[in-house]
Amino acid sequence: MEEILSKLPAFDPGSVWLVGAGPGDAGLLTLYGYEALRQADVLVYDALVGQDILSLTGPDTILEYAGKRGGKPSPKQTDITERLIALAREGKKVLRLKGGDPYIFGRGGEEALMLAAHNIPFRVIPGISSGVGGLAYAGIPLTHRETNSAVTFLTGHDASGEVPNVDWEHIAKGSPVIVIYMGLKHIATITERLIGFGRPKEEPVAVIFKATTEEQEVIVSTLENAAIDVETSGLKPPALIVVGEVVNLRPHLDWYSRYSAGIDGI
Repeated sequence: MEEILSKLPAFDPGSVWLVGAGPGDAGLLTLYGYEALRQADVLVYDALVGQDILSLTGPDTILEYAGKRGGKPSPKQTDITERLIALAREGKKVLRLKGGDPYIFGRGGEEALMLAAHNIPFRVIPGISSGVGGLAYAGIPLTHRETNSAVTFLTGHDASGEVPNVDWEHIAKGSPVIVIYMGLKHIATITERLIGFGRPKEEPVAVIFKATTEEQEVIVSTLENAAIDVETSGLKPPALIVVGEVVNLRPHLDWYSRYSAGIDGI
């Protein structure tokens, strides 16, 4: 292990690493991410980064919380980016740690563009997105030869917090599997639009809460009933919404629930 880590690139003072922490399970962190945690002078982290990952930092690393949660007081994106620039200019090794992947609905592109504009050296370390890892832990393949050869990833809200202005008709008609990030607030509107543009009311839907963590919960429903079932459950974000026939494979492939319960085999 040490031999592998010794070959990784140096974390230079005055630079920023934009690192994806993965969907929640600390074991899904990449080696690059692990090494960045060990070397960083300052860690600026998001709301969805768990304590078990934060505990991997060096003893002298300074932790700064910069979490953004819908409907709650949050730091502005410009303030976060300006803080990264200021820390780098102080000669710090700055780790910007984000849940999932920095470039998948994580505003990593915005931060990287600002760093580039201010001539701050940076490196991007991909992470396992919840839309990939979360589905795997829920027993739902993202693709399967008998169900789909295409997938659409959507954010459940735009920059203003409203339902995104995307081509719902063509998504409904053209994408066999739809994975929606941060869509719980608007799940009723989203499912209504998909049904309105021709998706079957009985099409299976899974809602995955706190994916890949010990608190993971999965609700399996239909487009018609998903919003009601989520409200009845009382479960809260973070959550992923998955629409498509691949959801029907969950009873056969739900390894994580069995593993968590100590059940051998599938």
